[in-house]
Amino acid sequence: MNRKAVIISIAGFNLTSNERKLIKKQKPWGLILFKRNIKTFDQTKNLIKSIRKAAKDNKFPVMIDEEGGSVCRLTSFLDNKVYSQSFFADIINKNKNLGLMLYQNYIRSMCSVFKNLGININTVPVLDLLDTNTSKVIGTRSYSKAVETVRFLGKFCIKNYDDNKISTIMKHIPGHGCASSDSHHKLPIVKKNLKSLKKNDFKCFLNINSRFAMTAHILYKKIDSKYPATHSEKIIKKIVRGYLKFRGIIISDDISMKSLKYDIITNAKKSLEAGCNLVLYCSGNYNESLKLLNEMPFIDDFTRKKTSEFYKFLG
Repeated sequence: MNRKAVIISIAGFNLTSNERKLIKKQKPWGLILFKRNIKTFDQTKNLIKSIRKAAKDNKFPVMIDEEGGSVCRLTSFLDNKVYSQSFFADIINKNKNLGLMLYQNYIRSMCSVFKNLGININTVPVLDLLDTNTSKVIGTRSYSKAVETVRFLGKFCIKNYDDNKISTIMKHIPGHGCASSDSHHKLPIVKKNLKSLKKNDFKCFLNINSRFAMTAHILYKKIDSKYPATHSEKIIKKIVRGYLKFRGIIISDDISMKSLKYDIITNAKKSLEAGCNLVLYCSGNYNESLKLLNEMPFIDDFTRKKTSEFYKFLG
């Protein structure tokens, strides 16, 4: 499997001829869809078919960021805005059996939609620990302020997605909940010490077995005062691979976000050098995508092996 270590995005509702050639010749690892790509159910289904035809791969990874609540991409034909992670956590807190049944049914229904469209990965669960004294960017996207609730529901979510043959990307490892600002706009700086982080934010991700994990563009000042997690070898190797024991594919958060200070090529290279296996590019600009794919290496043996395992999981 010869793929570049990049997940790309596209500009609109249909593949342009340039985008088709890009997928065919440059061989990105996968592709992520956003609201700008989704108009109707049938249009989206046909778009995904055309992506896989260009890739010559009927299992080509096509993912979406459909958390429910404040992060929804399917709103043109499916309104998920009420179904945030905190929505289900609140019901489960009041009546565990009822809440878990509803959450399980919701996941099953969403997986049915994804499979009918051709999507095989969703970027959930959000395992960031809620902290009401910090940035509101996580908010209802989190399950709870309680570590064990986040861990329990995160595992429940991953298992139910797995049972329905859709893969998950847990995020934002090793934890975005304590961030003082939104990493889409500027780099958040976290000043908590390692002991506190291990007890709280980091613990939410400890030994959680998702096939994929997405990094946080956050500077943990007491661990690495120079580089945010996505660019930090200390964070990726010592915390994510070491302490948290994550053994799946690590994907950077979007390398075009303003929290990363370099150009996209440098951001991508620094992500891979730090230990990310794949870089995510979400802006959908063809020229930037082409430039990025020209510069990026093919996936390494570890990522190739894990990708093969993912394909076997899909059946």
